[in-house]
Amino acid sequence: MLKDYETVFILTPVLSDQQMKETVEKFKGVLTAEGAEIVNEENWGLKKLAYPIAKKSTGFYSLLQFKAEPTLVDKLETAYRRDERVIRFLTFAMDKFAVEYAAKRKSLKSSKKEEANKED
Repeated sequence: MLKDYETVFILTPVLSDQQMKETVEKFKGVLTAEGAEIVNEENWGLKKLAYPIAKKSTGFYSLLQFKAEPTLVDKLETAYRRDERVIRFLTFAMDKFAVEYAAKRKSLKSSKKEEANKED
């Protein structure tokens, strides 16, 4: 049975924009290769960390929301651990309230983008 998951990972700040995008695509590929359906993707950009990790004080934050079999989470987290560009990650199963909230947040974000495009 497919479950809803959300994963946030932090990439090392020494990557170029292109390298960061390639890394995100790599993890999306890990998910889709195993039959996951990516529901939402957000790039939160370069943010300050709450505390230094591996002597880094900033990192690129990315969020992926997906539907997948529970066994896929282990494969995804193994891929995170093997990639030296990932400095932290967190994956969790979403309950129905979290799924509703994420859908609401996503629709608000897309409506704001549409308003901005109309103004241009």
